[in-house]
Amino acid sequence: MFLSIEKLISNITPDRLDPAAAKALQEALGGQFGEMRTMMQYQFQNFNFRGNAKPFRDLVRGVGTEEIGHVELVANTINMLLDGASAYGGIATQPDTLPLANALNGDGNIHHFLVAGQSARPVDAAGNPWTALYVYDSGNLVLNMLYNLMLEATGRLQKCRLYEMSNNKAFRSTVSYLIVRDLAHEKVFAKALEVLGVNWGKVLPVPKIDTSGMPEVRELESRNLHNQQWTFAKDNSDMAKIFSGPSPFGDGELETIEGLPDGFAIPELSERAEEFAPGLDQELLGQVGKTMTSPSTTGTQRASAARNT
Repeated sequence: MFLSIEKLISNITPDRLDPAAAKALQEALGGQFGEMRTMMQYQFQNFNFRGNAKPFRDLVRGVGTEEIGHVELVANTINMLLDGASAYGGIATQPDTLPLANALNGDGNIHHFLVAGQSARPVDAAGNPWTALYVYDSGNLVLNMLYNLMLEATGRLQKCRLYEMSNNKAFRSTVSYLIVRDLAHEKVFAKALEVLGVNWGKVLPVPKIDTSGMPEVRELESRNLHNQQWTFAKDNSDMAKIFSGPSPFGDGELETIEGLPDGFAIPELSERAEEFAPGLDQELLGQVGKTMTSPSTTGTQRASAARNT
C-alpha cells in the first residue's frame, strides 16, 4: 500500500511564466528517461521481485516510491510555468484579442492549452505520449540493477542539459533537485552492484557529469542530499544493509534515512475561465460548497455505521 501525503517532495521557487520551459520540462516527466519511466520501472521490479533478497527489494521499493513524488513535483512545476500563460504579456486583457491566442505563438506545446487546460501532460518534450515500452524488468537482479544505474545516469545527463536551457527559478529549482536526487539514485544502484561484486573504476567506469558550475546543485549537495536515501516505509526496511558506508563514487558517506522528507506545500491552481476549467456554474458550485461544509466521515465511522445497520 502507499500512503498519500499532501506535500511536495521539494520546494518550487516562484518565478515568471514560461511556456517554453514547461514544454522542455515535459521531457523530465514523460520522456524515455523521465520520472514516469523511473516510477513505473522500479514499481514493476518491486511488484515482480523474486527470491530471498529483501534488502535489494526494499532498496528498489524505496526509490520507486520516491519517484512517485518526483512525478508529482515535475507536474506541479510545469503547472506553475503554464498557469496564466493565456494572459502572459497582457494578451488576454487587450481588446479584440482571443484569450488563448498565446497557444499559437510557437514557444510552447499547444496541447498544454488545447488538451490540458494549461497544465502538465504524460508526454515528452516533443508531445509524444509516455509508453510502457520504456519499462525494463528482466526478472534478473543483476541486469535490473545495471539497467537502473544506466537509467538514472542518463536521466541526470538530460536534466543537466535542461538546466542549461533556462534560468527560470521555478524550472531550475526542480531541475537542480532532480539532478542531485538522480545522483543519489545512481549511488543506490551502484552500491547494490558493489555488494554483488562490482569494483568501480576497475570493472566499470563511473559516469562523469560535472555540475560544479550549477550553484543550486552545489547548495543541495552541501546538505549531503546526494548521499541520502529515504526508506519511504513505515515498517522495517533493510535498505541500510546495502545503502551505507562510503559512496561508490568517492564523494562522501551514504546515509539511509527512515521514513520520508518533511515536504512542502502543493501550489493551488486558480480557475481559468478561458479554459472552461473547472467549469462549475453557480448551481455546481453550490453542490461543491455543500460537500466542503458537511462533516467528514472517516473509514472507522463508516465501518461503525455499517455494523449498526
